[in-house]
Amino acid sequence: MAPIGEIVQQTSGSQVLSRAQARAALVPDCMVEAKRIANTVIAGWHGRRKRGVGENFWQFRPYSEGESLSRIDWRRSARDDHTYVRDREWEAAHTVWLWCDLSPSMMYKSTFGTVSKESRALVLMLALAEILARSGERIGCPGIMEPVSARNAAERLASAIMHSPPASGLPETAMIRGHSDLVLIGDFLDEADLIMSRLSPLARRGLRGHVVEIADPAEESFPYSGRTEFTDPETGEKLVSGRAETIRDDYRRAYLLRREMLGDGLRRLGWSFVFHRTDHLASEALVAVHGYLSGMPAGGMVGGRL
Repeated sequence: MAPIGEIVQQTSGSQVLSRAQARAALVPDCMVEAKRIANTVIAGWHGRRKRGVGENFWQFRPYSEGESLSRIDWRRSARDDHTYVRDREWEAAHTVWLWCDLSPSMMYKSTFGTVSKESRALVLMLALAEILARSGERIGCPGIMEPVSARNAAERLASAIMHSPPASGLPETAMIRGHSDLVLIGDFLDEADLIMSRLSPLARRGLRGHVVEIADPAEESFPYSGRTEFTDPETGEKLVSGRAETIRDDYRRAYLLRREMLGDGLRRLGWSFVFHRTDHLASEALVAVHGYLSGMPAGGMVGGRL
């Protein structure tokens, strides 16, 4: 079987321009869908807000003996027989780096999937940016956008993606400092050992990682039969099978073993791993990743079927 998802050098010339134009046309629709999904699932979620040092009003609460009199809100206290203190909101902004794979393999869409892998990855990344920005987090994208803390961070990220050059492989992370969160969204079809060799140093630097594997249903079930020609979208390499159904079992074993090895390796790093198919609701993966970002312990695979 031909290598799947091999990383190749960036193409040049008119192919790059055509690919950039296609992505630029896709991003606005993905932004609309991302906002819709974010609005659907955000109900009931709570950010990191809590009482502490900051500038924004948080709540009124009864005055406790021994507290500084300067903290008393006399206007609120004058309304009834109690003395109230004005609490401010603790500013707990955290940096979350979001990245999704925009290489050619992500453009795949079978008749079993509702959207391409690229489209789903973009929607998930932008929906996460929308939700995190509403919670006051700083949002960045390695190599594309420096972290910003703004309500329109998702729109700014979408604009940056539209104007970024095509790239293959995992992102450069030298610019990421401190104990940040890093969310990586892609199909991760390279060998698990190769992927882990890139991610392990990030964990040793103190980064908390979350990996979302996007898969088309056909990639998992291998529904092909008869004479079939397969083309690697990254390399152009072709494989012709006279009877594709005869390699189905071997393919599925190799495909699922790669995912199992990747998941096990990530869990050993203390990172989370979410598997998501494009025939499932995007909100399923969004809820799972947001749960991990909010402190849920990294556990097993979420949102997929084996």
